[in-house]
Amino acid sequence: MTGKRTHKESRRMHKLRLEFFEEGKRQSRSTNPDEVEKSKCWICRDAIDYDAGQGTTADSHELDHYHPVDDRPDLEEDVDNFRHSHSSCNSSRGKRAANTQGLGEQVAAWW
Repeated sequence: MTGKRTHKESRRMHKLRLEFFEEGKRQSRSTNPDEVEKSKCWICRDAIDYDAGQGTTADSHELDHYHPVDDRPDLEEDVDNFRHSHSSCNSSRGKRAANTQGLGEQVAAWW
């Protein structure tokens, strides 16, 4: 058996994932601009299509972990580690650490 860890989809994680999706959907329909902002993709800051099935289109909702689960398995079910994202943005980010600088991709050190 290899040491590769797989993400668990426990009943608890399934419930948390659904609750997080419903929270984002509710926030996206709020009249409060701060609530609407919280429902947007944390990576690109564009609106998410909450009417599409989760993970079914590029613009549909997908739960993203701020700290990747491979790096921090202890935070997999921690709701403070959850972020709303587009399916495509989450896939593009992959397992890379979050870019908190807001400046795009880093240039190689030799550049």
